[in-house]
Amino acid sequence: MKASALTELSAIRTSRAETIATATLSVQTAGEGFLEITREIADFLEKIRARDGMVLVYLKHTSASLVIQENADLDVQTDLVTALNRIAPADEGWVHEVEGPDDMPAHIKSMLNGVSLQVPVIAGKMGLGKWQGIYVAEHRQRAHRREVTLQFHGSCG
Repeated sequence: MKASALTELSAIRTSRAETIATATLSVQTAGEGFLEITREIADFLEKIRARDGMVLVYLKHTSASLVIQENADLDVQTDLVTALNRIAPADEGWVHEVEGPDDMPAHIKSMLNGVSLQVPVIAGKMGLGKWQGIYVAEHRQRAHRREVTLQFHGSCG
């Protein structure tokens, strides 16, 4: 006999999407690793007095990416960098090496993680889980300035 899953739908809330607000967040990375930007996105939502809707986070680069990941234990980020380097190591004879041996692996890692996220906004707060944070994942060895577009679609108070 197959066990059935228990599911439950919360009460449904509706609101009118009347606002589109956009800003660019400039992020200075320190080289390969993860830089949390959750607080900066929350500040953006607070400044526009966001209520209910969706925030789009979009990274304008192809050698870095965006991820939602655990923000409670820094070992997770260390292990994620290790795992990504195993998937796409530098100095593996990549054809594209115009910007250095870490550039092609950075493009592969960016393709795997992606460059955009959508996060629900409920009563002015991002609907992230208890241990979740939003990060720019820098895949290049040296520091870079990255641009992140923040765009809120929804209602403001």
